[in-house]
Amino acid sequence: MSNENKPTDKGQAVALIIFVLGLGTLLPWNFFMTASQYFNGRLNNKSNSTSAATEDYNYDSWMALLSQLPLLLFTLLNSFLYQWVRERIRVAFSLIAILLFFSLTAALVTVPMQPGSFFSVTMATIWFINMFSAVLQGSLFGVVGLFPPRYSTLFMSGQGLAGLFAAVAMLFSILSNADENTAALGYFITPCVATLGTLVCYLLLPHLDFARFYLNRRQSDPAEEVSPLKEKEALNNNPIELEAKGISVSEPEERSSVLAVFKKIWKMALSVTCVFAVTLSVFPVITVRVQTVYKNPAWEKVFTCVCCFIVFNVMDLLGRSAPSVVQWPSKDSVLFPGAVLCRVAFIPLLMMCNIHNSNLNVFSHDCIFVIIMALFSFSNGYLASLCMAYAPQFVRSKDCETAGSLMTFFLVLGLALGASFSFLLGKLV
Repeated sequence: MSNENKPTDKGQAVALIIFVLGLGTLLPWNFFMTASQYFNGRLNNKSNSTSAATEDYNYDSWMALLSQLPLLLFTLLNSFLYQWVRERIRVAFSLIAILLFFSLTAALVTVPMQPGSFFSVTMATIWFINMFSAVLQGSLFGVVGLFPPRYSTLFMSGQGLAGLFAAVAMLFSILSNADENTAALGYFITPCVATLGTLVCYLLLPHLDFARFYLNRRQSDPAEEVSPLKEKEALNNNPIELEAKGISVSEPEERSSVLAVFKKIWKMALSVTCVFAVTLSVFPVITVRVQTVYKNPAWEKVFTCVCCFIVFNVMDLLGRSAPSVVQWPSKDSVLFPGAVLCRVAFIPLLMMCNIHNSNLNVFSHDCIFVIIMALFSFSNGYLASLCMAYAPQFVRSKDCETAGSLMTFFLVLGLALGASFSFLLGKLV
């Protein structure tokens, strides 16, 4: 099909759907992370404990670790699973499973449970919901890699909006006049509706001409197809006659191996690992401990939600969207890995903010914390989005799904490394 015959994205419908798909992939992680206050409140409820002293369940650290381990393991599995299980089955089944687990979490809001039992059920839910999220995310990155680079940026922007979506939902929950259980129930019903909407959008995607054009590239790459004239002559002539006429007819190329694809994208893979390792090492485990210097009960109540989660997610979303306007450094520039490594400086900067009972406090004012958080989150979204957009450009169209799955694995590897490192950093402040 020639460029002149390429369909257009009418009404930006495909762009909107891919944005929504990005939103759906990170809803589980963000809703469990932002609900830290709710989970810690139930786990530390002394009225449900038979002992005078309540156990410290360390929800934030365990939530981060048990979110990233299944993401890591099953993203790796998905790098090979795509060869045996159709992408449509993987995505649809994963979304349905996530919907069921979110429904379970919402139902448990009204069920009285001992803290120990509630912790076990919550951690198991986090494990399984992120297991399916890994398969979902890896599969969708592979699909999005078939589209022009702008759509990878839109997908990453959707993922950035997932965090803001969860943070705003939590802010409304805190500010609402409803009782605690009603507010929490409404909070967890929200991702159920959003996940169902994501499933509907995914099922609609193949029915749009613009999407169908690019999705069909999995079967054939226009640049590698044999022309109709060559096909006709190949049927009517023997190889010797074809060679005499200067016509070369080759067998359709197979997909490259996972290792061969990795050799082409390894710089982007390691870069995205570093970006998220730095981010998860301090967010949210360290950043949620920062306190306001103002003794205003109303501001203290919303400080963490606003200055930690909302600031992070707004700037992260802007960072993920920025590559659609400008992409610098270029994918081949030596400045790109340098920019990625510079983010390590944010670890000590955030650890020196106003954390209660910390000996490292240097930056006490709220404004300094907000500025550091803004730069930290913008660079996270911008560099991660560039990595995911650049990687498919290093491989053939047939290998875009493999590249997308591999990039997702290294993205989650970074998350897992950061979550593990956060245990150590948490003890240093």
